[in-house]
Amino acid sequence: MKKTKTTDALLVSAYIKGNESALCELISRHKQRIYSFIYSKVYDRDVTEDIFQDTFIKVIKTLRKGGYNEEGKFLPWVMRISHNLVIDYFRKNNRMPKFENNTDFNIFSVLSDNSLNAEKKLIKGQVENDVKRLIEELPEDQKEVLVMRIYKEMSFKDISEQTGVSINTALGRMRYALINLRKVIEKHNIVLTD
Repeated sequence: MKKTKTTDALLVSAYIKGNESALCELISRHKQRIYSFIYSKVYDRDVTEDIFQDTFIKVIKTLRKGGYNEEGKFLPWVMRISHNLVIDYFRKNNRMPKFENNTDFNIFSVLSDNSLNAEKKLIKGQVENDVKRLIEELPEDQKEVLVMRIYKEMSFKDISEQTGVSINTALGRMRYALINLRKVIEKHNIVLTD
């Protein structure tokens, strides 16, 4: 007879009910993957060990408080915790370049550098998520033009044809979108990396 492997969800449930060995099983099951992920970002064994331990301290606290509800997605949840702790590590050690708010800043320049190391890739992903959330705060017509121009790389002529407005109107919406993005950044005191 083949022995069936206990699922992560059952182990989490067992740990919450007081079975400490269930947590040991979860840690040993996923240690290599999580540890490798952290190391691939920080390239330092001591720092990796610290972040790995902090990850599971956070996991334990969250499980004990009853704050876990990932419906069987334990590993992605733990990976997200470790990812956030890696970003916290970079921020705490001032290893994230700060963006100085000046008129030369191009919000999309931070999205275009393809020759990044692991640390910068991680930060770039975070910035991309932040920018997408900022874009969601724009009025619909400005958001539409900005997404077409930046993410779909459409010309203003194509945008004009697709939206049924003049090229000047499309240009105006893009201009206001960028002005409004800058206002949102200042309002929320957001720091973007460049």
